Amino acid sequence: MKKKLVVALISAAMVTSMLGACGSNNASSSSASSTATSSVSASSASEEDTTAASSSVSASSASEEVSADADQEAADKVADLIDAIYVQERNDNTDEQCKEAKEAWDALTDAQKELVEGENADPDYFGRDTGDASKDDPLNGDEIGENELLVVSFGTSFNDSRAEDIGGVEKALQAAYPDWSVRRAFTAQIIINHVQARDDEKIDNVDQALERAVSNGVKNLIIQPTHLMHGAEYDELKEAVDGYKDKFESVTIAEPLLGEVGSDATVINEDKQAVAEAITAQAVKSANYDSLDAAAEDGTAFVFMGHGTSHTAKVTYSQMQTQMDTLGYKNVFIGTVEGEPEETACENVIEAVKAAGYKKVILRPLMVVAGDHANNDMAGEDEDSWKSQFEASGAFDEIDTQIEGLGRIDAVEQLYVQHTKAAMDGNGVQDDAE
Repeated sequence: MKKKLVVALISAAMVTSMLGACGSNNASSSSASSTATSSVSASSASEEDTTAASSSVSASSASEEVSADADQEAADKVADLIDAIYVQERNDNTDEQCKEAKEAWDALTDAQKELVEGENADPDYFGRDTGDASKDDPLNGDEIGENELLVVSFGTSFNDSRAEDIGGVEKALQAAYPDWSVRRAFTAQIIINHVQARDDEKIDNVDQALERAVSNGVKNLIIQPTHLMHGAEYDELKEAVDGYKDKFESVTIAEPLLGEVGSDATVINEDKQAVAEAITAQAVKSANYDSLDAAAEDGTAFVFMGHGTSHTAKVTYSQMQTQMDTLGYKNVFIGTVEGEPEETACENVIEAVKAAGYKKVILRPLMVVAGDHANNDMAGEDEDSWKSQFEASGAFDEIDTQIEGLGRIDAVEQLYVQHTKAAMDGNGVQDDAE
């Protein structure tokens, strides 16, 4: 009996012990399960945060790409509009095209403007500061009267140069001949469109100016070109005027600045001498030398850079070098942007100046207007500018530039006045109506 009770008690104790152990194991398992669940939840939350952040970055990148595409699209539209007016022929839509191009440019942000690039378009088309256009007079008014003096120039989009260089010649002619109405025409429609689009200044082309003269009842028309020589531009002007001969009682085209061309490089004339003396004197003055000889003693050479041409009139540049030599201007050299004639190419001029032993060089345009060629091809910072090429040669200690057109030199202006007087007297290049 006692034995059975003892066994029962022992069994009961064992069961209780086993139940306790079982309960303890269940609690541990529950705790582990809870910890694992928390860990999974935290991991899931972390993955969700990472996914959300990644989605945010992707959305931001996509937004930036869309914005960049929109910027480029806006810039490309303006470039196309600029290229559409960068043409040499005026059409029925030119005025509207110029207006549309400027309005589209004004609507761009500064960042978008920097993206403008086309066949001829770039940010400088509208963005470059070339001076105050309001200081220039386009001389396109009516009420001309019977006598008109039409001053024809290639033109420039550089506002200050247009006012000082072309305007200088026009003002000198008006002062000399107050009884004649001075009007302006440009031969470069590309420049006319540029100035109109950017500055809302309307300049007549040759046909417009001639039509204006006809509609105003002009009887006597004198045309004074500001061209240097009897080159391609002068020939085109004569052809344009031929179609209007019967519209006036008399039409006369005056001589260009340097007069007759001559047969070869040795032929010079009074006009070339007058221009050579005038431009050299001004260059010496602008460089703060007392004389050309004083500049030479200081090791300074002056290089006048013209445009150059494939026209037969290119010999004029060689004649100007002959003229400088004849005057004893040994430290004066003539060059051209186009390198025609060959001896006027930049590399050849550099060698000539170097061989003569000069260590300082002053570059100055042999052009009526100090426009794009003077500012960029001559004095620009690009490696192919004349200034850069002279510096890169390593042969000179100092290179300076004078950005002044011939049209602002009083002696040059007076030479144009003389040519106009000769035309009025019947001694110029005649295109008189029968």
